[in-house]
Amino acid sequence: MAKLVSETYGDALFGLGLEKGLVDSLMAEIEEMREILSGNPDFSRLMNHPDIGRDDKLGILSKVFEGRLSDTLFGFIRVLVVKGRYGAIDDIFTYYTDRYKEYHRIGVAYVTSAVELTEGQREKIEKRLLETTDFAKMEMHFSVDTGLIGGLVIRIGDRVVDSSIRSRLDGLQRQLMKVQL
Repeated sequence: MAKLVSETYGDALFGLGLEKGLVDSLMAEIEEMREILSGNPDFSRLMNHPDIGRDDKLGILSKVFEGRLSDTLFGFIRVLVVKGRYGAIDDIFTYYTDRYKEYHRIGVAYVTSAVELTEGQREKIEKRLLETTDFAKMEMHFSVDTGLIGGLVIRIGDRVVDSSIRSRLDGLQRQLMKVQL
């Protein structure tokens, strides 16, 4: 199966970062650039416009970013423009971020509870997740869903631990529906 554009270019950028010892500094630059691009949607529309030629896009890119980005990231973005792949820059940056987190053993956990958790409860959950996983650090995202009634739903990647009252009631209902009289 063919690799996605984001994977191909993301792997290339990450490999370049590893080779030059720039994994962390590239991540910092990518975060800054994402912030700039999200605040200026017109720039992305301009860079993706089909009526603007590649040379004009490269000129615009040079005026905006040359000297403000490392040579490595600036050169990479130039390659994206030359190859007509600038439209995938956000997906490429997302892929790089995922690889970065994997490289540094940073887990991303989404915790949903029926009520707002206290800071102590949040810390306890994070500590427990670090003890039961291979991650060195956790990036925690907390949300509230009153429909859970009680308990927690924790999602890390494609793994889900659902200890909510709602799921237990749903399971009980399924078992009762199977009972034949």
